[in-house]
Amino acid sequence: MIKVHKFTFNEFQENTYLLSDEQGKTVVIDPGCYHRREKAILQQYIAENGLEIVLLVNTHCHIDHVLGNYFVQNTYKVPFLIPEKEQGVLASVPLYAGMYGFGGYEPAEPAGFLTEQDVLKFGAAQMEIRFVPGHSPGHLIFYSPADGFCIGGDVLFYNSIGRTDLPGGNYEQLLANIRSQLYTLPPETIVYPGHGLQTNIGYEQRTNPFCRI
Repeated sequence: MIKVHKFTFNEFQENTYLLSDEQGKTVVIDPGCYHRREKAILQQYIAENGLEIVLLVNTHCHIDHVLGNYFVQNTYKVPFLIPEKEQGVLASVPLYAGMYGFGGYEPAEPAGFLTEQDVLKFGAAQMEIRFVPGHSPGHLIFYSPADGFCIGGDVLFYNSIGRTDLPGGNYEQLLANIRSQLYTLPPETIVYPGHGLQTNIGYEQRTNPFCRI
């Protein structure tokens, strides 16, 4: 069984997730920790719960989801993986980080890349990977059929969807991928999004004003 713990970091109120197997082997997904206090909170939780960080991954590489990549990669000396089609998105972050007030942003170099043909593995746990561009060109989600949840990044929110006005965004593509890659999951599947409250597939199918079915 995978244990999920959420932190909300930085001025964008981004959700950072720690996923752990039963032995405490843990993957960090989308670390948004930028400020010293946020990094300390993350470190303290990891230490107090005896977790072993074994992997760092991003669902996509917009600035709010990558601010803590360098910190996690260098503190815990773990492999860092990003979606294959997000390389350009990650490379652009240093060009605009200062304009958003993150002048101290430190880029991290990925050790490898993920596609929908891969499986996300950490310890004894593994998750399916689904390709859901639209919010960003290479966006991936991570789904655990055994545990009934997915880490959805900025694709589907509680009664909302990811924005599509950033470079590489496509509104119609996002809606089509929500229907084909998320709405095909069981209705009770929990969605842990990149911002805001968790939701579930069935609720969004019935009530989401952007993509109700």
